[in-house]
Amino acid sequence: MSRYNVRENEDKWRAAWADRRAFAVTEDPARPKYYVLEMFPYPSGRLHVGHVRNYTMGDVLARYKRARGFNVLHPMGWDAFGLPAENAAIASRVHPATWTYENIGVMGDQLRRMGIAYDWNREIATCHPEYYRHEQKMFLDFLKAGLAYRKESWVNWDPVENTVLANEQVIDGRGWRSGAPVERRRLSQWFFKITEFADDLLAAIKTLDRWPERVRLMQENWIGRSEGARFHFRLAGRDDSVEVYSTRPDTLFGASFVAVSPNHPLAEEAARANPAVAAFIQECSRLGTSEAVIEAAEKLGFDTGIKAVHPFDETIRLPVYVANFVLMEYGTGAIFGCPAHDQRDLDFARKYGLPVLPVVAPPGGGADVAIGDEAYTDPGVLVNSRFLDGLDVPEAKRRAIARLEELGCGSGEVQFRLRDWGVSRQRYWGCPIPIVHCEACGIVPVPESDLPVRLPEDVTFDRPGNPLDHHPTWKHVACPSCGKPARRETDTFDTFVESSWYFLRFCSARDENAFDRKAVDYWMPVDQYIGGVEHAVLHLLYSRFFMRALSRCGYADMAEPFAGLFTQGMVCHETYQDPEGKWLFPEEVRRIEGGAVVTIDGDRPVTVGRSEKMSKSKKNVVGLEAIVEGFGADTARLFLLSDSPPERDLEWTDGGAEGVWRFINRVWRMVTESPVALPPAGAARPDAIDPAGDAALRLVHKTIQAVTEDLEGFRFNKAVARIRELVNGLGELDPALPGAPWVLRQGCEAAAQLLCPMTPHLSEELWKELGHAALLVDTPWPQADAALLVDDMVTLAVQVNGKLRGTLDMPRDADRALIERAALELPAVIRFAEGKPPRKVVVVPNRIVNVVV
Repeated sequence: MSRYNVRENEDKWRAAWADRRAFAVTEDPARPKYYVLEMFPYPSGRLHVGHVRNYTMGDVLARYKRARGFNVLHPMGWDAFGLPAENAAIASRVHPATWTYENIGVMGDQLRRMGIAYDWNREIATCHPEYYRHEQKMFLDFLKAGLAYRKESWVNWDPVENTVLANEQVIDGRGWRSGAPVERRRLSQWFFKITEFADDLLAAIKTLDRWPERVRLMQENWIGRSEGARFHFRLAGRDDSVEVYSTRPDTLFGASFVAVSPNHPLAEEAARANPAVAAFIQECSRLGTSEAVIEAAEKLGFDTGIKAVHPFDETIRLPVYVANFVLMEYGTGAIFGCPAHDQRDLDFARKYGLPVLPVVAPPGGGADVAIGDEAYTDPGVLVNSRFLDGLDVPEAKRRAIARLEELGCGSGEVQFRLRDWGVSRQRYWGCPIPIVHCEACGIVPVPESDLPVRLPEDVTFDRPGNPLDHHPTWKHVACPSCGKPARRETDTFDTFVESSWYFLRFCSARDENAFDRKAVDYWMPVDQYIGGVEHAVLHLLYSRFFMRALSRCGYADMAEPFAGLFTQGMVCHETYQDPEGKWLFPEEVRRIEGGAVVTIDGDRPVTVGRSEKMSKSKKNVVGLEAIVEGFGADTARLFLLSDSPPERDLEWTDGGAEGVWRFINRVWRMVTESPVALPPAGAARPDAIDPAGDAALRLVHKTIQAVTEDLEGFRFNKAVARIRELVNGLGELDPALPGAPWVLRQGCEAAAQLLCPMTPHLSEELWKELGHAALLVDTPWPQADAALLVDDMVTLAVQVNGKLRGTLDMPRDADRALIERAALELPAVIRFAEGKPPRKVVVVPNRIVNVVV
């Protein structure tokens, strides 16, 4: 019994594809194009099997579409800027560029070993000046078009790291790396005006019919279009007012307080007069700016003593609080609270003993609405609201807005939750923002002829904060406008900027411009984009914005970059901890008799945790190299495709991988150790084929048809299951029957071709063993014979007086008299007819026979 030589064959076929430049493509208007792209990786180190699931799925699709005659663009690159490289520089005293490029080399070799069909001639790294110089030019064009600007904004500030943190880097109010309490600070930051396209970004979601519904919904919620009213509460005894925006002006008669952000001018004024308010605001600043953190925090407020006058009744005065849950960046930085109909407001009112007046009642429920621990948020009619009483909520909103407009203190308004994109980061390892600050001239763009503004290489990380600020010379430069001494912008771009246009660079990765317009017009949009749902909002939204901004600036003429989107599930594995709670790698544990798990180096007991997404922090990762060395790339690929629907999480098990390896060897032996000599490739169909062989041949063509449909529908696990069924069916065919050797060849060839996108190395070797001179990668996809997709025999349900009593296998479209006779001779029909003659026999062709007695 032979064993498939995985290492020799995988090395051989990868070399053959590389020699032929099999996956290098150019534009060809005579052929249909297909652009398949996986979200490119951050080069953080070695890959594990959890990393490569989406790359494998993309490769299956790319190889399949190529076999179907498409001109397939399938590129790879590296999202290479980012904070981890700086962390590595601090920890290992290695330059971020050195760390990054070394990782790119390692990970690139790993992906090559997986046999993924990339056009490596288009490889890019976003940290290379030949990439980011184009990004700097785009920024300058956005600036000219009014799509980039600078303003002061509130940020999360880590006082130990001396840097701004993204909301995602604030954990329980502390910096994710330093552990220091995060402060809220006001800094000058650069922004992209994504709100310019809010309406279009929202409306166009409806056109993305090949995106997952949940992703479209997440984008809709993030953009967050709302209709409401902007209006003023006059402040009692003062000449000013506080402005609020609310989507529920219908509930104004239920208002019991007004709350402003800790950063609102009214709060700052109160802080100057009252140290207690200042202390409260200082406490609020430690929450940072993350909505998620603020939402989870206890709702706290401080009564300023100021009273707000109700816009509909000047006799009603509401206390004005500074509240930790009101953000200055959203709406107006002030809200009114209606506790009976908003849970957050209710919790706040209960805490501070404020009135709770219901103003919306269930239809037909009357005005007496009891509010306990939960606010009433369902539809209803207005009560306790004077001129609004009896109206349903939508009509009451319209009537309330009309009254505000009549009074001259407000108006109806559409708002968006979406805020402009802050792109400034106080980092070294990022794209420099091409701006010079001059005391005489102000903000001065760097001339295009001076691009790229390169990062200095001689930086140190021995002081907290941004190394660009500490560099002795880099930031000092002559003003491009007046020539006087000036200072470079030391902030760098958020790394989301690089990933917002990389798919365009792939279209012409070596072009002198950011991209060649003709190449973009040919390849774009991306036909199938594949990546994790964790990027469902920001990355995808920013990329959609970038296409619109680039189109406005004359770079392209396209709005949506990704025609199709697929979000794959995660790869999971058990977690292990030793008696001290230290996480252990799977290779550091072993199972002993009885099923217990112990450490491999000392038989200490190990706690087995739940299966979780593979992560280096919990060490529940299975190294890619270990799997490829032991079983080969094709085993890893097939297991990642076969064990679970691709949109769901997959549980990696050693037993599962071993099962796939056994199947690969079974297919190998089916071809190389056939029980009968197969006819040569291209041999004509024999005149006589036994019915069993005919059934096997039909199975071959049904499998071709079904696998084709499964690959089109991203049902990779079903496709693998069908190929397994085909292999099982071929194994049951008696090779001595007439025509069986020819049928076996058809089945072996079909199996090799259908497996090719999934196990490309094995399939190429099988194709060669089957006597073909051409590479399988250059062979068209098999076509199912429509005549063989229909069975010659059908199974009919046989009923007696409408109740199923048996089945009957008959030739398709058999003669009615033959069917009736066969049905009446069935023992079950004779038994249930009890000797009575049939009154009639109803035959529904190819489906049912009903004997009426």
